[in-house]
Amino acid sequence: MRLKRRSTRSEDTRSTSAIEDEERKQSLLGRVTGISVYLFERGMPDPFVFAVLLTLSGAFLALMFAPNATVPSVALAWYGGIFAIFAFAFQMVIMLVAGYALAIARPVQRGLAKIASLVSTPQSAISLTIAVSLIASWINWGLGLVTAALLAREIAKRVRLDFGWLVAAAYTGFVVSTEGLSGSIALSQATHGSALNIVEKVTGHGIPLGETVFTRFNLIPCLILLITLPMIFRALQPIERNTIVADPERLRKEDQQVHTREREDGFGSKLDNAWILNLVLVAFGLFALIVQWQHTGFALDLNSVIIMLILGGLLLHWRPFAYIGAVKHAARISGSLILQYPLYGGLMGIITTTGLAGVLSRIFIRFSTERTLPFFTYLTSMIITLFVPSGGGHWAVQGPFAVPAAQALHSSLAGTTMAVAMGESVANMLQPFWALPILAIAGIKMRRMMGFMVVTFAVSALAFGLSLLFLVPTQ
Repeated sequence: MRLKRRSTRSEDTRSTSAIEDEERKQSLLGRVTGISVYLFERGMPDPFVFAVLLTLSGAFLALMFAPNATVPSVALAWYGGIFAIFAFAFQMVIMLVAGYALAIARPVQRGLAKIASLVSTPQSAISLTIAVSLIASWINWGLGLVTAALLAREIAKRVRLDFGWLVAAAYTGFVVSTEGLSGSIALSQATHGSALNIVEKVTGHGIPLGETVFTRFNLIPCLILLITLPMIFRALQPIERNTIVADPERLRKEDQQVHTREREDGFGSKLDNAWILNLVLVAFGLFALIVQWQHTGFALDLNSVIIMLILGGLLLHWRPFAYIGAVKHAARISGSLILQYPLYGGLMGIITTTGLAGVLSRIFIRFSTERTLPFFTYLTSMIITLFVPSGGGHWAVQGPFAVPAAQALHSSLAGTTMAVAMGESVANMLQPFWALPILAIAGIKMRRMMGFMVVTFAVSALAFGLSLLFLVPTQ
């Protein structure tokens, strides 16, 4: 998507003293963030190259430190990991496409427009975006990613502000995704018989959400971030001469070009515009979803979110031809994800199969006590997330070491479990794996956004770290 700086003519009319006065008024945090943005824009490679570098680093570390790792075993682990992630990769791509297709339906655009109309200044736009993103991500991480990105696009059509700053605010809400209702780590420990319920396998009992998600050591830092991050981000506004805004006309054209209707001059084209087909498919899909929930219990997992996005798109676009056009338009923005997810799958295969993650976990556990184990588990989790950014896969790697350690040290099982989840979400602020969908929807380069994410990482790391040190109860 085209971004543009303020016009040269407008900049020339401003006096040098006015520009210097604007720079003096900028907060210290804003200046530091400006330097961070500058460095990321010029030093950070494309997300695909970043994934390649992480893969090479993971392979090197495995050969150096993992037990019994050899060049052939690392290569086989990488090969297997690539194909092991294919199902998840397709889920992410279809969620992105279905979510975007739903969002460009006219009723949704009108709803987002009403929300976006509540703000008129850059500061209020940032506060609203972060608040919506945080709340939506806590309810469901997939909902948060899609909603925040689309709200950012809608706001950019109305308010003139730095687009990288706005998209960073949209992604910031994802920092509470694993601490919310859809966090795979907490949910799996509350699900009897789950393959990832490591607590149950070790201790014979699981951990209900009342002891993980709905606890003071989890809810208090989430509330603190809901209050502080909008205020902190307001101080990060780039000065005018460094502001790069989105082209609102281009955004409008991208969203409007799919709203066309095929001529009904033949039997085939009449079927293409037959709204009854969409309605029947939606009814059947809802029935299937209800039957599924009757068998497994109500849960907003990735599959159910995808189904609801598809059914919502079918219903709101009303006609098959309109929905097909929306999906074709949305599919064009998913191309950058297709190669990156397999690379991350290969990387996760290396880290998990060679045992490198276990080496890292045991190093931190060696220095832990009953009180400090959740905190050191949290630090370990942030490191492992750089190489294994998928919550479920991450827990499968770190959980088998963290849970027995908590049991041996008589430390909090719930606190140790949530420490892994918290480290996952905090480190994701610097790991582009989960940012890819939101960047694709917004249409912006990662390097422009990541300079602002350093602040989110620092603030959230402090909030969750202090909570794990002082609020987790001892057994």
